[in-house]
Amino acid sequence: MASLELAPGATIDGFVVGPVLHQGAMGKLFEVSGREAGFPMIMKVPLLGGASEAAETLLAFETEAMILPRLHGRHAPRFVAAGDVTAQPYLVIERIEGGSLDHLAFPLPSAEVQRIGAAVADALHEIHTQEVVHLDLKPDNVVMRPDGIAVLVDFALAHHRALPDLLAQEHRYAAGSAPYVSPEQVRGSRSDPRSDLFALGVMLYEMVTGQLPYGVPRTLSGMRDRLWRDPTPPIALVPGLAPELQEVILRCLEIDPDRRYQSAAQLAFDLRNPKQVKLTARSRKSLPIGALSQAVRWWRARDIIAALPDPGRADEPSAPVVMVAVDTLHPDDPRQPDLQLATRRILSLSREFRLVCVAVVPAVVGGPAPEKDAQVEHRIRLRHWLAPLAIEPERVSMHVLEAPDAGTAIVDFGRRNNVDLIVLGAPGPDERALAWWRSVASTVTANAACSVHVVRRFRRPSSPGSSTPPPSA
Repeated sequence: MASLELAPGATIDGFVVGPVLHQGAMGKLFEVSGREAGFPMIMKVPLLGGASEAAETLLAFETEAMILPRLHGRHAPRFVAAGDVTAQPYLVIERIEGGSLDHLAFPLPSAEVQRIGAAVADALHEIHTQEVVHLDLKPDNVVMRPDGIAVLVDFALAHHRALPDLLAQEHRYAAGSAPYVSPEQVRGSRSDPRSDLFALGVMLYEMVTGQLPYGVPRTLSGMRDRLWRDPTPPIALVPGLAPELQEVILRCLEIDPDRRYQSAAQLAFDLRNPKQVKLTARSRKSLPIGALSQAVRWWRARDIIAALPDPGRADEPSAPVVMVAVDTLHPDDPRQPDLQLATRRILSLSREFRLVCVAVVPAVVGGPAPEKDAQVEHRIRLRHWLAPLAIEPERVSMHVLEAPDAGTAIVDFGRRNNVDLIVLGAPGPDERALAWWRSVASTVTANAACSVHVVRRFRRPSSPGSSTPPPSA
């Protein structure tokens, strides 16, 4: 193939090849021009070595060529073109402005770790909602745009739920970079989005401590250590580390995927709201477990391996972030019970969820800020509203927003926190139709980046024997 001969100055399919930007084990990156795309471009060209290496490289190339055109949004590079694999394989994609995380000097301050971690979790949330699992998340594969948006690059080992998994079909081992792969990837599973959350947990650990929780194993046997080995708690390496941050990191690093965060959106939310993180025994760990305990866990690892998802299994965790907008200005409004009932029904559909309760306090632009007592009062009202639902505290967070426009504030808050569903009440049937178009509900339904469930209160029947329809959108 001509891929080994491609050099700066060559022209292929209308693209003019520029200087080499990077060369790795699997390919080269060239600056490229010649076609107007509206943004800077790079060309990825696979390097083909021996027969076995060439086969795996081409499978990885074809995987990325299938997945990138199906991704959209600011968290992945834009696709431009792909070359015929039988002639000259190449990918032309957007060149992202900014630097990758591997250029940073670890450790970093906790606040910076939380900011970067939340941005990466946002990116994972976006690709997961597009049915893609990255499976090779590491600092090299995350580029931070100048505005703080994280971009994921290199989808050569990724899995798309709706596309054939070429690497798995040919039984090629493709578990990503050894320090970052999840226990289920070690076993061969490539379909669980929670594998990316494990990798992000490794990155958070590295950013906080400057060390890798499982080192840099050179063999498959060394990688299997993470099926039983207990990493040194971050607080043992960084005295004074906030227990909330250790809780988040060690939850990401749980061996069993069911004990980790169930969605990237939930992880991003906790990194942005550390004071609302529910602390468990993870947050208090200060020493690694002893040798005897390690030996017991090694023995039990056989059972852990058996309990992990089967390779190729495509279970999709259901862990939505649900936001309910509560009108705390009118706590006695007769619509409140209907809103509570609808919220309870929605949450009953998921085995794990995060409920975000939001109230909006009117604020006049340029005017005095609401008094602190008002903030406290509205938080108390939110707590009273939640009480009948009897939800575990670690699944709930409460927020009182100060804004001149409640609808816009709810939309913005939902977008920033990767909310999957917004639940709110509609105007009552006794209000004029014009009121709907000026209501909070109309603003939210027209502008929200997620689904919206509008709960309308029906008039109670006045005649005997008539039935009452349930609250609904």
